[in-house]
Amino acid sequence: MKKPVFTGAGVAIVTPMYEDGKINFSLLEELVDYQIQHKTDAIVICGTTGESPALDNEEHVEAIKCAVSATAKRVPVIAGTGSNDTAYAVSLSNEAEQAGADALLMVTPYYNKTSQHGLIEHYNFIADRVSTPIITYNVPSRTGMDIKPETYLELSKNPKIVGAKEANGSISALAKTIALCGDELYMYSGNDDQITALMSLGGKGVISVLSNILPEIAHDIAAKYLEGDCAESARLQLEYLDLCNDLFCDVNPIPVKAAMCMMGINVGRCRLPLGTLNDAAQATVLKALKNHSLV
Repeated sequence: MKKPVFTGAGVAIVTPMYEDGKINFSLLEELVDYQIQHKTDAIVICGTTGESPALDNEEHVEAIKCAVSATAKRVPVIAGTGSNDTAYAVSLSNEAEQAGADALLMVTPYYNKTSQHGLIEHYNFIADRVSTPIITYNVPSRTGMDIKPETYLELSKNPKIVGAKEANGSISALAKTIALCGDELYMYSGNDDQITALMSLGGKGVISVLSNILPEIAHDIAAKYLEGDCAESARLQLEYLDLCNDLFCDVNPIPVKAAMCMMGINVGRCRLPLGTLNDAAQATVLKALKNHSLV
């Protein structure tokens, strides 16, 4: 039986930026500390929500170092180091390890994609060249690549591959994966609107966008289920369902960064090619925040 990197809610933390587009490392430190003070169980740095595709290598590593330093071993730091270039994923993963990351979040190859057999080769090649645990990340809406349950089973045989962030939206595929892999692969929801549903099948928590603005709520949805209070987990899931959905009214992380700015947390806008919210989307996000007394 493998050991999970964390249980509960890990925040897919945004990368705050100044008006000129440079990373605001001082605010990033404050955000990490705020998250930990409000029950977040892990810091996931330089993931999709952290705009990793728009960070150069130096910025990527510096952001990981900043998160590690600010976390100060209070919770695990999981660094996004996935790439569609296997060799670069290894290189970046090694740099993340040297920076002090506790685990690696590894998205499937995108654009060039691969076959299911290629996925197995890709992940095993990386896993055999790192010393920290790997959480795979399956998000077909962004990558055009879907990890099948049978592929998860093969990946779970590698001792370094311990978990998966699953965001393909298929509860049936998730159930089959958990049935096949058991405690050799711990599943985390990649969708905030499916935390309770995933955990009802044996999942260990969520890697959450919602946590950026409501860390205690995301934590409690997961924690209540782990404590056996399934009804309260479901109640919270449904109460905040509108916010979970409205934070994806445009391409992530555009809405969540806009929401944080509306709340007075000046994380800046996203780097291009991610734009700004149009008027209708701004109204949608603002309404959701008002519904939960966040503005």
